[in-house]
Amino acid sequence: MPSFKIDLSTAVVFVATAPAPKLVSKQTGERAMDRETGAGLSTVGLLISDEGEGNLYQVTVPETGLPENLAPGTPVSVIGLKARDWENTFNGQIRHGISFRAVAVTPMGA
Repeated sequence: MPSFKIDLSTAVVFVATAPAPKLVSKQTGERAMDRETGAGLSTVGLLISDEGEGNLYQVTVPETGLPENLAPGTPVSVIGLKARDWENTFNGQIRHGISFRAVAVTPMGA
């Protein structure tokens, strides 16, 4: 499926929730891996505020694009943020949504 770049040039972005490993299966604890690089994937909650509106997004980032000790409240810069729509069928029910992925999340001034 195609993905779409998201322009954050006028936005203010803060870490809302610290990065956590993204899992393929909660039952087995298997971690999701980047198909191209083999790096482990993590999910970080970001508060993105732009044009008077703030929203919380769960963004998937390879562990190579996350610094250690990225704490809630930290102002950050997001590199390569893209959105992609998805749809799947689980137990006979069709589910759909939008997923967000970035190349890196770095503290401002780093």
